[in-house]
Amino acid sequence: MSNSLNLDFFTHVQSDFESAQYKVLAGLKEISEDFQKNKIYPHLSHLVDLYTKLDDILKRLRDLRDEFPKRIKKIDFVNQEIEHEVVFVQGSDLAKVEDLIEWALPYIKAKIEEGKTIYEFVNEEIEIEEVGIVPNYTDEGYFFVPDNEESKLILFEYEVTVFESAKDNYRSLKTAFMKALGQGKAQLSPNAIKLDLISNNKKLPNPATYAFNTDLSLPFNETIFPVTKRKLLRQLFE
Repeated sequence: MSNSLNLDFFTHVQSDFESAQYKVLAGLKEISEDFQKNKIYPHLSHLVDLYTKLDDILKRLRDLRDEFPKRIKKIDFVNQEIEHEVVFVQGSDLAKVEDLIEWALPYIKAKIEEGKTIYEFVNEEIEIEEVGIVPNYTDEGYFFVPDNEESKLILFEYEVTVFESAKDNYRSLKTAFMKALGQGKAQLSPNAIKLDLISNNKKLPNPATYAFNTDLSLPFNETIFPVTKRKLLRQLFE
């Protein structure tokens, strides 16, 4: 990830505005090149997080600007209006930060939309099915994901974790690689694979198990796997 696409870059004053713009565009270009290779993670989640934080900072800076003392800039006697200007902000470090963020947000948003388009396409092309009877307890279990580029079926164990914030509880999926099945064994039915896992792991006698299927041959770690993880979370809790 480019050094120009992190929070510190935007919140530390840039001496040369045009140079800062160039660095941001160069960082987004690097991401775009990965998107063109259908590699969407970790870029997409990083951009969404960055956009959210920068948008919040911009709103806070605008609120702060409204709190600064103002002086009369111009009096329009014809329209009976008084135009004010803010004292201390224009030309200050805060104004430079605000200008850079305000300029950058539309470019970051456009790149997010580019990544989302790929994500939505991949998500539509991946199917999920329940394997056997799904128990009431689904916070732990297994899932199988094809890696068509390598002609393998990758088996994972998962566990749902919950962490609390001041406002809400959040769920995430902790995953552990189990093994990869080559072309021969990958043709086994999901039920047969599940029974084999049960026989080798007694701690989950009736595990929740899900099988993913897709014809897409795309980068596994950067695209297929993260999309399936999000899809599984929705399956478990929606």
